[in-house]
Amino acid sequence: MLYFFYGEECPHCHQMLPIVDRMIEDGTAIEKLETWHNDDNAKKLEEIDGGKCGGVPFFYNDESKMWICGATSEERLAKWAAGEDISE
Repeated sequence: MLYFFYGEECPHCHQMLPIVDRMIEDGTAIEKLETWHNDDNAKKLEEIDGGKCGGVPFFYNDESKMWICGATSEERLAKWAAGEDISE
């Protein structure tokens, strides 16, 4: 499962939302979880993040165990979604 954790008022998250939505429209299954107004999603973020990033936007690939902290490029996000190496 691919997760995108975001905050409703987060400007960096809003930068990523159109890219995530486009990927979803193209068939990539990404679960979008708003964390600033949803306590269950915030707890899930805290469990999965485990101190990696400490905020949103946060992307997590449950299969590859790779994550991305903050906003990123569409190309890097596609690699993350595919489980490819995203180290810089």
